[in-house]
Amino acid sequence: MTAGAASPVVAELGPAQALLRLGGCSWRQASASAALLLLLCVAAWRMRTLAWLALFGALLAALAVGTAVLMLVRLVLPTQRAAQDGGWWWAWGGLAAALAAGAGSAVLVYRGLAPLLGSRSLADGQVFGSALALCTLLLAVPLAVLRRQSQALQLATLKQAALAAELKSLQAQVEPHFLYNTLANTRYLARHEPAKAVDMLDHLIAYLHTALPDMRTSVSTLGRECQLAEHYLALMAIRFGERMSYEVSCPEVLRAAAMPPLMLMSLVENAVRHGVEAKPGAVSVHVSAAVHGDSLHVLVADSGAGLAEAVFGSGVGLRNVRERLAAQYGARAGFELRTGSAGQTEAELRLPLAWQEAARAGADAAALAVTGIAASSGAAAAPLTEMAA
Repeated sequence: MTAGAASPVVAELGPAQALLRLGGCSWRQASASAALLLLLCVAAWRMRTLAWLALFGALLAALAVGTAVLMLVRLVLPTQRAAQDGGWWWAWGGLAAALAAGAGSAVLVYRGLAPLLGSRSLADGQVFGSALALCTLLLAVPLAVLRRQSQALQLATLKQAALAAELKSLQAQVEPHFLYNTLANTRYLARHEPAKAVDMLDHLIAYLHTALPDMRTSVSTLGRECQLAEHYLALMAIRFGERMSYEVSCPEVLRAAAMPPLMLMSLVENAVRHGVEAKPGAVSVHVSAAVHGDSLHVLVADSGAGLAEAVFGSGVGLRNVRERLAAQYGARAGFELRTGSAGQTEAELRLPLAWQEAARAGADAAALAVTGIAASSGAAAAPLTEMAA
């Protein structure tokens, strides 16, 4: 069984949001800008550099007019999600209009201020060029950066959607070989060891009852995932007999810790497939969990065949684990496949520590339901074993 998909969480950055970022400011930023403007005006007046004061006022007017034009363009941008690329053409067209309007207004303001201040040492072309350069630096360059960020976010969203679709398709299927082998073993045991056949049916029903809801959710708990792993390992222990032993250690205080559904199962299945099945002798599988700092560490170790250094992490299931972690948590999570100090194969998940109270209630309800179903399966298995006998 394969792990589930993470829901895309990438924020959208469209042309309207980009223009709002360019024109928006907080009260603190506005107050600081006003104070700086007042300070520069006082300094220019006291130093009798009135020509610079007139140019400064003209440049401020250019920025104000350019920003106002961009805000007007934002009001008429297409709002449909499908028209986002067209909205960027509107944004670039609005930027061109803003640059022209801002530079033109700077010339007009300078013409009005310079005579009042008794100084006009710059030609209209110089003022226009200065205002155009300033508006390009403070409006056009940031808009280009925001456009690149928008494209990167769109690409990340598409990658997450593709990953989610792929993982959902993998979630929707229970591994046929696992079911076939389990049912075949149950049939054999029903004829020769009916008590073990009943145990296998109990664990299979409990396993499916725990696993199937996980296919339709994006969050689970450590307790629920350890319960699922325990049912699976119990089935495998019946199948392999004395060759396999297992232990699942899930501290009670960590049972409500949030965990992606079916991710632990990928590691446990990998341990059985490449550890137990590949080694003729006795093999033990151990699942444990612990907290280190603000991270939850979940470890699956087996004393099986081990992994060659050349094929570390090359499996499809383990690659999906890495992709899910990267999509859902980014750098806050990690996965490591290694050989332990005693020669055992260790697969370790590192997840941000979080708690899911709703998931805790769901896990408790599921545990009660599993207990009831397991009890009813025992009653239903009695006629089956009698028929097999």
